[in-house]
Amino acid sequence: MSFAQQLIDWRRELHQYPELSLEEFETTRRVRQWLEAAGLRLLPCDLPTGVVAEVGTGEKIIALRADIDALPIAETSGVPFSSLNPGVMHACGHDIHTSAMLGAALLLKANEQKLAGRVRILFQPAEENFGGAKRLIKAGALEGVSAIFGMHNEPGLPVGEFATRGGPFYANVDRFVIAVKGKGAHAARPHEGNDAILLASQLVNALQSVASRNVNTLDSVVLSVTRIAGGNTWNVLPETVELEGTLRTHKRAVRQQVKDRVNEIAAGLGQAFGAEIAVTWFDGPEALVNDEKWAAFARHVADEQGYRTHHAELHMGGEDFAVYLQQIPGAFVSIGSASEYGLHHPAFNPDDTLLEGAARYFARLAEKALLHTD
Repeated sequence: MSFAQQLIDWRRELHQYPELSLEEFETTRRVRQWLEAAGLRLLPCDLPTGVVAEVGTGEKIIALRADIDALPIAETSGVPFSSLNPGVMHACGHDIHTSAMLGAALLLKANEQKLAGRVRILFQPAEENFGGAKRLIKAGALEGVSAIFGMHNEPGLPVGEFATRGGPFYANVDRFVIAVKGKGAHAARPHEGNDAILLASQLVNALQSVASRNVNTLDSVVLSVTRIAGGNTWNVLPETVELEGTLRTHKRAVRQQVKDRVNEIAAGLGQAFGAEIAVTWFDGPEALVNDEKWAAFARHVADEQGYRTHHAELHMGGEDFAVYLQQIPGAFVSIGSASEYGLHHPAFNPDDTLLEGAARYFARLAEKALLHTD
């Protein structure tokens, strides 16, 4: 079997058996088995799911990272290797990322005697719920590591194309929940109550002014209300309404500015209408900020490997890889996967012919990074 076909076969097997965040037990077993069969050294990290492997010897360590979890999405792609786990799908391509890094591990093992140090390959659980990177760091996966590299497949790019950028790349991801408490009443006598639905509607409209009128137009901001829940029948004004949504930015200062403004608007409307409005924030990962030097280095190696490279646009999605970059320098890159449907779509179908090129790229990137003078 050819190297390329082996990677495709692994990817398709992983695709058939997707597992949710922190439930990746069979995925972990498969990855461990494939690594051990290739002679890779597995590190004894205390992880229920996820694997950390290493190849080479020496003091300097470069890390590569893949993510292994899937999403609670019922697959509709129609491919012959579709998910066999009902309601769970690799709709973000983590099966692609895992297989590419498995391939890089094999290539590095074959060249182990020539490596100028060690390459540590992280197969991370729980990227989708933004908890896996912290687990790996706590388990010691970054100890001694000089720099780290990772990838995301990009369905909007053709196979053979590559993009990255120095500085901010992916956005921070914050969730908010707003509880609006008025006073319930019969729908025929609204004057006896304090309409929480009317107030929630005005609050949604007011929040739309934050990005358009309170933040510098040159800064990137997404502030979206994505869920409204209130009432349970047609002839009663409910006492409470709950709103939920997300905030995405690329700068800490802008992130805090928006949060402060949302809190001000909620407090002001509550006071004006004699209602209680409570805003609760749930912070996700910070913005992913690539090291300028390593991003340029990663793009240079991609040029050498035959990729058509681009300067990446800012991405408003979130990525748990950001947590690693808060600890050590490194770079995150996009590799074209040419899917008609985008990430998190039930018909997402990346072109897995990208795997051989991606594996060879990351193996070469790690080899050259070990030789690079910091």
